[in-house]
Formats: sequence, structure tokens, C-alpha cells
Amino acid sequence: MSTLSPLLLIGAGGHAKVVIELLRATDDFEVAGLIDRNQGTPPVLGVPVVGTDADLSRFRHEGIRHAFVGIGSNRRRLQMGRYLQQIGFEIVNAISPAAVISSSAQLGCGIAVMPGAIINAEARIDDFSIINTHASIDHECWIGEGVHIAPGSTIAGSVRIGRLTLVGAGATVIPGKTIGESAVIGAAACVVRDIPNAVLAWGVPARIMAADDDNQELSEGRLLAHVRLGSN
Repeated sequence: MSTLSPLLLIGAGGHAKVVIELLRATDDFEVAGLIDRNQGTPPVLGVPVVGTDADLSRFRHEGIRHAFVGIGSNRRRLQMGRYLQQIGFEIVNAISPAAVISSSAQLGCGIAVMPGAIINAEARIDDFSIINTHASIDHECWIGEGVHIAPGSTIAGSVRIGRLTLVGAGATVIPGKTIGESAVIGAAACVVRDIPNAVLAWGVPARIMAADDDNQELSEGRLLAHVRLGSN
């Protein structure tokens, strides 16, 4: 019989797969089940789907204390994380043993840090953010809540990134720059000037290509759609 603390993982997609393996590698929690919008979703890496969002309060009352949100969407991950806190769950972090994190860095809760990621001196990572595989966060950066720093991204020193922003795979942000909230920085972009809230930006150097006029969450998929359509 396992002596590990049981944990509910919200989500049953690709991001959840990575989180399951992160949590297994830390050997602190046992993923007791997945919560998904569709209870008919098949098991993920051997972990069954045990309920939907409507069942969360019941599981908390039955004694499961810990949870983690394994959802890729920044906005939904943050919303679900706050709901879990409201109904009494303790939100853990999922940090790979193969990540390097400074002892002076500050981490919130609900954060996923993937293998090969580096978080340097006095960096601050707010709640429900993702620091993905081989991403680098240098000294004194501030990564807002619900942000996703995608694989291979390089965030140089003293950068500020607003809540719900996505920095695409392999992007670079030079020192001291600020990226606003709910923005998307395209894959392999190089940010050399400040980027405002709720825009799509990509290229070398990164240029603003579109704004979030319809008040929907931006995504890499929408960015790629703009590229294909030749929007400017």
C-alpha cells in the first residue's frame, strides 16, 4: 500500500502526461486520479479519469487534500487553480529533479518546472505558471501568474512578463524588457523592445502583428493562423 499523499490532477491531455511523470519523479505524491470534462476519457499513463469538475468538492470532502492543474491553456489553468483553492485544496508544485532552481528564487504554487529548466538568482515565478523543457529564466526576472514559458526559451535578466502570457518555443527576450499580460510571443522570436498587453508578436526582432480585439485568450494556434493568412 502506497504511503504517498494522494493527489488529484486536473486535465487528461498532453500536458497532464508530462505532469504525471514530474510528480512520479519527485516521489512525494501519488496521482490518485484525473479530472476531465469528459469522464469517458481513457486512462493517461495508467492513471484513470475519476470524475469531472463537478466532482471536485466531493473529493475534497472525502479527504483528498492535494491537487495540481495539468491544463495547457493559460487562462483555464489559472481559473481552475483559483477554484481549487477556494474549495480548500492545497496546490502543489511539480518540479523536475533535473531542473536547476536558485535557492534565492521565489516560486508560487501550481507551477510546473520541466527537465533542463533553469531558474536563476532572485527570479520570481508566480502561481500556475509553466517553465517548460530547457527554458531559462535569468536573475531577477518576474514571471506573472498563469504564464507559459515554452521549451527552449531564453529569458534574460530583469525581464518582467505579465500574467497569462505565452512565450513560444525557442524565443529570446533580452535583458530588462517588459512583456504585458495575455500576450503571445511567437516561436523563435527575439524580443528587443517592450511588448504591450494582449498582442501577437513574432520575428527577429519581434514585431507586433495583431491585437486581441475580441477579448479571447491568445494562443500559438491563433498566431500561426495570422501567419498563414498574412495578417499585419
